[in-house]
Amino acid sequence: MSLFWRIFALNAVVLGSATALLLWAPVTVSVPVVLTEAVILAGGLAVMLVANAALLRVGLAPLDRLTRLMTTVDLLRPGHRLPEQGRGETAELIRTFNAMLERLEQERAASTARVLLAQESERRRIAQELHDEIGQTMTAVLLSLKRASDTADEPLRGELRQAQEITRGSLDEVRRLVRRLRPGVLDDLGLISALTSLTTEFATHAGLRVVRRFDSDLPPLDQQTELVLYRVAQEALTNAARHADADRVELALCRTDGAVALSVTDDGRGTGIAHEGAGIRGMRERALFIGAALDVTSSPQPGTRVRLTVPTPPTDAPPHPGLTP
Repeated sequence: MSLFWRIFALNAVVLGSATALLLWAPVTVSVPVVLTEAVILAGGLAVMLVANAALLRVGLAPLDRLTRLMTTVDLLRPGHRLPEQGRGETAELIRTFNAMLERLEQERAASTARVLLAQESERRRIAQELHDEIGQTMTAVLLSLKRASDTADEPLRGELRQAQEITRGSLDEVRRLVRRLRPGVLDDLGLISALTSLTTEFATHAGLRVVRRFDSDLPPLDQQTELVLYRVAQEALTNAARHADADRVELALCRTDGAVALSVTDDGRGTGIAHEGAGIRGMRERALFIGAALDVTSSPQPGTRVRLTVPTPPTDAPPHPGLTP
């Protein structure tokens, strides 16, 4: 039954019931209307309106559920669907909406893959230019300063050595930026070594105590999955240093039933509600790309926890196309 005829039938039931009551009920209307008759008519009208509202609520309930779902849909949290109940126009509308969500999620996943691929390509290009151009230039300047300081007299020698230290510190900063842009250790030594290097560098520069827990029986992961895990850990550690006001951060990479779970937990000041800023949404996009689930919880105690759960594919499954470090 279409929505039009459903609403028409509900109103017909209410109006027919009211007409039947007027026909067979022992009620008369005087002219002018007396108080008791007015009270009876007003009560009957109220009952009719309440019954009509209740029946319409039942008839339009699928539309209410659809409206509530539409206000909560987030393409970075796929899988939200409305149960297809009933028949007619309402059921067809629900099926169409679910199909639209499916199509939008697929298109979002494809566009996210293209964006992440472009981001990593740009990161590699910038890192290469920093290493080849800026790094080599600063190395040449450092060598020139050393030669000049070796032959200079005081107090010029002291000033040149001070300039050497400044240049050396700037060169170290450039190298650190290159490592953040392109984790070469991830290509050469694997995920565990890359995360170890990342946390060591993070503890040195952020001044926080970092605890690492890595399972020894982790399954083999493809390059894009390892890169996503590395980037999520990198962003979570950065957020902990900038916003959490924490003293201790724990990074764990564990094997669960059919999945690998990365969790970053700090002991800072949680807000009770995890604020979805650009960093967290970026992590959700990366998780969506590899079919992983990202859970972010924030509470005053024990702080904020970022957990990324990656389902491990069968050993004979083809690699995921696209993103490579």
